[in-house]
Amino acid sequence: MFSSVLSHRFETELGLTVTHCGSQEALDAALLEATDGFTMAVVGLNLPGSPDGHALDQILAHDIPAIVFTGSFNVDVRNRIASRNIVDYVVKDNEFALDNLIAAVRRAISNRKTRVLVVDDVVSARSALVELLEAQQFKVCQAGTGIEALEVLEKYGDIELVLTDHHMPDMDGYELTRRIRNRYSNERIRVIGISSSGDRFLSASFLKAGASDFVYRPFVPEELQCRISHNIETLTQIKQLRAAAASDYLTGLYNRRYFYDQGPRIVTECLRNLEPASVAVLDIDHFKRLNDTYGHEIGDRVLKAVATRLQSEFIGSDNLLSRVGGEEFAMLFAGLDSAAATALCDRVREDIQALKIVAEDEDISVTVSIGVAEIGGYETFENYLNAADQYLYMAKHHGRNQVYSDARVVTAAAE
Repeated sequence: MFSSVLSHRFETELGLTVTHCGSQEALDAALLEATDGFTMAVVGLNLPGSPDGHALDQILAHDIPAIVFTGSFNVDVRNRIASRNIVDYVVKDNEFALDNLIAAVRRAISNRKTRVLVVDDVVSARSALVELLEAQQFKVCQAGTGIEALEVLEKYGDIELVLTDHHMPDMDGYELTRRIRNRYSNERIRVIGISSSGDRFLSASFLKAGASDFVYRPFVPEELQCRISHNIETLTQIKQLRAAAASDYLTGLYNRRYFYDQGPRIVTECLRNLEPASVAVLDIDHFKRLNDTYGHEIGDRVLKAVATRLQSEFIGSDNLLSRVGGEEFAMLFAGLDSAAATALCDRVREDIQALKIVAEDEDISVTVSIGVAEIGGYETFENYLNAADQYLYMAKHHGRNQVYSDARVVTAAAE
């Protein structure tokens, strides 16, 4: 029963392909036949034909991360499985056991995208933490001093969690935490202090310095694992809230606020690096007429179709794409001058013209007009967009369904 339900949930909720092994013999065959390996194993301790947890040892020997799912649990069982460097264990002791197991697998897979920094001058203590974190599938980097930790933070821009000891040769954990907080907010990097000190005020001092959490040594691994998970989950929730705040409700593209927040930063970086940049404004032609003729439901369908086509053009690029209002979209091209951005926008225009949207049993086509302006110096972001808007007006004035830009105007004047 457990296997059938779990297989279905892993497939539908996590999108995983599941191989079920009901015996040691089936496990032997699955490991022998596997060509691409396995993402993870969920292992019961009482698999038929597998005495004394042999199946778990076999899976770990194949370098497959394992989560133990067991109904029999006591201190001896806990110590036996914990010593095998597993990802986690889940006990079948309540109605939430399946949910907890699904969450454990989801968390372990997600951990593979999360980088953690361990800071401790004692090699043995640092290695023990690294081993625990790697067992949970985190990407781990390490440092032996505070200065080295700050250098590692500069090197890896994706570190989300720092575990730091208190006593270190160059600076203590308070100072390191304060320096981290001067550079990174609590919503960007979480800090967990760790110490074997008997000073019970140490935790309060760490928290006042900006740490997110604190653990005394010797710690119970499960406690530290839960504290780490809670901090990572907090960061994930913050990311999700930020993504929701930055998204346009209808199309899923970035919204106007995000475009105006991020655009100036991208422009400044391009100008500082002496790289070209251009901005474009796109408008769906005769959109009000389309809404009046077919209704707002079809209008929304058109907006979604245009947004999807735009997104497919820019996916994987450094270009910034947003819906900035009504039927208007804005694009910021980092690394493209006006001529290159104009050529790209022409391809986009042609792709959108080829779209067919079904409305009242008929296919309708839409066209767009686009204005492109190259960014040539330090001005307000509004000025760049106003320039693109002027070229958009020219595109509409000259018949719509075309791209106008400073590069195109200069070329036409030269001819």
